[in-house]
Amino acid sequence: MHYLLTYHYTDDYLERRGAYRDQHLRLGWEAHERGQLLLGGTVGAPAHSAVLVFVCDSAQTVEDFVQADPYFQHGLVRSHTIQPWSTVLGATASTPVYPAKPA
Repeated sequence: MHYLLTYHYTDDYLERRGAYRDQHLRLGWEAHERGQLLLGGTVGAPAHSAVLVFVCDSAQTVEDFVQADPYFQHGLVRSHTIQPWSTVLGATASTPVYPAKPA
């Protein structure tokens, strides 16, 4: 199952992230190496939020990532949401749906 994690950052996120960025990136790459995190990155210019795409069996895996993330622990994340994402198109879709074949 795919999950979307959305972070909404504080207004001073860009000024404060430097102290925690290496730890945050390390956590993300470790999740990627375990096959849990497919993609992640900021949204906006300047960045005001982030979206991370997970593939795992439970939203708890994503919540565990949030709780371990220094950005969350140090208050750079104003709020976050975790939503199941029903993927139907693409090589890695969790529930692929194909068009009907013409008669």
